[in-house]
Amino acid sequence: MAENTYKRTNTIKEPKQEAPKANGKEAKNTPTEQAEKEPGKGFKISFAFLKDPRFIIAVGFFLMVSSFYLTVALISYFFTGEADQSVVEGWLSSSLQESGAEVNNWLGLFGAVLSHLLIFKWFGISSFLLMPYLFLIGFRTVFKKELFSSKNYIPVMFFFLVWTSTAFGYLSFSTNLEASIGFLGGGIGYELAFFFHNLIGWGTFLLVIFSLIVFVVYYFNITSVSWNQKEDTTNIDEVSTVDAEHNADDLLALDEDEELLPEDELEDNLDNIELVSLADEEELEDLEENIVIPPHVEPEKKEEDNLLAAGAIGALTIGSAAAAKAKSPNLGGISFEINDAMEEVEKNAPAFDFEIPDEAEIDEKFPADVPLEDISDDALFGAELLKSHGPYDPTLDLGDYQYPGLDLLKDYPVGKAMVTKEELEANKDKIVETLSHYGIGIDRISATIGPTVTLYEIVPAPGVRISKIKNLEDDIALSLAALGIRIIAPMPGKGTIGIEVPNKNKEIVPGKMVVSHERFMNNDMDLPIVLGKTISNEVFVADLAKMPHLLIAGATGQGKSVGLNMILASLLFKKHPSQLKLVLVDPKKVELSIYSKIERHFLAKIPGEDAAIITETKKVVNTLNSVCIEMDRRYDLLKTAQCRNLKEYNLKFIERRLNPEKGHRFLPFIVVVIDELADLMMTAGKEVETPIARIAQLARAVGIHLVVATQRPSVNVITGIIKANFPARLSFRVTQKIDSRTILDAGGADQLIGKGDMLLKLDSEMTRIQCAFLDTPEVERVVDFIGNQRGYSSAYLLPEFYGDDEAGQDGSKGEISVNDLDPLFADAARLLVAHQQGSTSLIQRRMSLGYNRAGRIIDQMEGMGVVGPFEGSKAREVLIKDEQSLEQLLRDKKII
Repeated sequence: MAENTYKRTNTIKEPKQEAPKANGKEAKNTPTEQAEKEPGKGFKISFAFLKDPRFIIAVGFFLMVSSFYLTVALISYFFTGEADQSVVEGWLSSSLQESGAEVNNWLGLFGAVLSHLLIFKWFGISSFLLMPYLFLIGFRTVFKKELFSSKNYIPVMFFFLVWTSTAFGYLSFSTNLEASIGFLGGGIGYELAFFFHNLIGWGTFLLVIFSLIVFVVYYFNITSVSWNQKEDTTNIDEVSTVDAEHNADDLLALDEDEELLPEDELEDNLDNIELVSLADEEELEDLEENIVIPPHVEPEKKEEDNLLAAGAIGALTIGSAAAAKAKSPNLGGISFEINDAMEEVEKNAPAFDFEIPDEAEIDEKFPADVPLEDISDDALFGAELLKSHGPYDPTLDLGDYQYPGLDLLKDYPVGKAMVTKEELEANKDKIVETLSHYGIGIDRISATIGPTVTLYEIVPAPGVRISKIKNLEDDIALSLAALGIRIIAPMPGKGTIGIEVPNKNKEIVPGKMVVSHERFMNNDMDLPIVLGKTISNEVFVADLAKMPHLLIAGATGQGKSVGLNMILASLLFKKHPSQLKLVLVDPKKVELSIYSKIERHFLAKIPGEDAAIITETKKVVNTLNSVCIEMDRRYDLLKTAQCRNLKEYNLKFIERRLNPEKGHRFLPFIVVVIDELADLMMTAGKEVETPIARIAQLARAVGIHLVVATQRPSVNVITGIIKANFPARLSFRVTQKIDSRTILDAGGADQLIGKGDMLLKLDSEMTRIQCAFLDTPEVERVVDFIGNQRGYSSAYLLPEFYGDDEAGQDGSKGEISVNDLDPLFADAARLLVAHQQGSTSLIQRRMSLGYNRAGRIIDQMEGMGVVGPFEGSKAREVLIKDEQSLEQLLRDKKII
């Protein structure tokens, strides 16, 4: 393989070529250099010719000639199409050499085939509409001027292509003239007409007429239709007979008191009239404004400039795309690009300020012309408050609150990625060599250096199957002696195949770098979270409110806890305590305990609980069910406020259009973070799965979002009902391919290299991200800074929830009131006494009840003295031994 030299930029040094010799001596100037020195002589061998004005003019003339060619071919079809049909059909189903027959079309076989396709197969006689458009594009490309407005012609062309074709198709078979005029509608028109005829019968005719009327109304911008028989029609008849020249004379003959343009400038503007479609009323109004203006203002030729710009853009469309791909022509070897896109860290970050809408930005909801009796008392009261006090500001409760600063985060020494040119070149050579061993050629290869992984993008030679390269994943990993080779075949949105190779020297992504980035600091997302850097060194910022829930998985020690800290820190840096509340569930008891210091600012809990960080399984179940109650209450508020989501509701409340005396209040976002789902599913099971599924299904619109993490992404932990409602999935390194498929529905997570390397599946797109590193002391400084400020009197209180085993509303298990007993209490008691077995499962099976209700009945029986206390895995002891004693007890307690 030829040795190439490389430069660490986007450009590539090509191999030097020896100058050709003439008569045994070196020529002074090569043909290429000669062409560069003498314009007009010779062509430069590169794709730059696509931008050459000569090539653009040639393309323009080609389009004009093609329009004439197709027009003649279509006209010839009416005389020769029937005779040529069998030949053309045979040619379309075989090769040109096999057909052997001659055609009668005036422009030969090619003209016969094109006219047959356009008229017989496709659009019929309406195909003639395509020719003026081709000529218009060619004329605009060559002469930089339009004969008529393409903006107005394009909708006409597309509408009548379909409408005329359908109309002739319906006319042909509805009038039994299919044999004579059937081809005028074309194949598409005939099929459309046949479909509508079978669907609505003769109503197809009405549909055709109706569609034409609708097009005319929208195209000519008809906004009103009046019928006044007493109206004088003399002026209408006169106006209808005036053409463009008479209108120009009328403009010159206007009242002398009006200030007009000089006559020579007016003639220039009248020339522009030919470029404007008279059918567009808005453009005519703009034209009149350009004509009748004071003399000291120079007219602006906006329309002409726009047309010339459109012509230039249309002419360069083909060339620009091809020229963009021609950065590195392949001259005898494989071209190799190194894309180094490392970004600098922004040191200074803008301040975080909560913005409320100004009065000018709030819509006027109470116009003066609306009678006061038509406005409700709440609306009038709110309007008065809005005028006197301005919009409601939820941040005033903690008006002196200060957002955390970047000085709380640690500076890490960060430089360019420690990937040398020798390492890149060696990896490139090994990839090319490995593929060549299996007969796979490569046209081009490029490298993009990331913080921990380098992406090599290859363009395979024509005819190479992608599956062959995909199957060589282990062979490439062996040749590179690297861990975690991942092949993306093909790259989404690109015509390349990606090979991700870990760097020998990995780079850390500091949390301060990504938090201080402009993409995170200056955004208008509801719940922005910054995760780290992508493989192309771009800071990745996502909106949790649009995900709307996030499922995180990863083996122990792969960066899952750091990722959770980065998500929580992102929210703390951007949101005010009045805008966000956190429900933290930590079965491991040590991961999220650090956030207990911000309890009075950001945390939420059930009334009566001492700690805001939930660690016990029973309290987790109660908290999740309490969040469900909060969700239902919020939906009731949205219903009464006639809002569809939390954003609309809060905007109404800020504008004081909702009365707090009727229960309305400003609703903050609630983010529920569960650190270890596997432990909860093991100990509680369905009791945890049900509220999680309810929240995931319904809570998005009311501003409640879930972030659930687990280190064991098995199917009994991430069940189908949970997985179906978490479209956003984030996976750190897992140990098995089955775990990767469980969390991401695809492989790849098992090929990650750990230490924050992760894959994010969002909107069916997979993105590889290096998670930013946020150390525990940094998190402590952030929460200490927030916790030392003045906060609310207590944590945000969620609605009260009483578990199934809590008989009284005070939470005690004492004497139970008869009114609180389940309606099936007596039947269930008779069942247990008859079987002498105090089993919850027995009540479930025999009475077809759910586990929760059956358990509640058992607890009520314990309070009534029917069964004994809970004894672990054993069934409860039945204290009443016969049915007579039970009936006596039921009568004494007045249950029956």
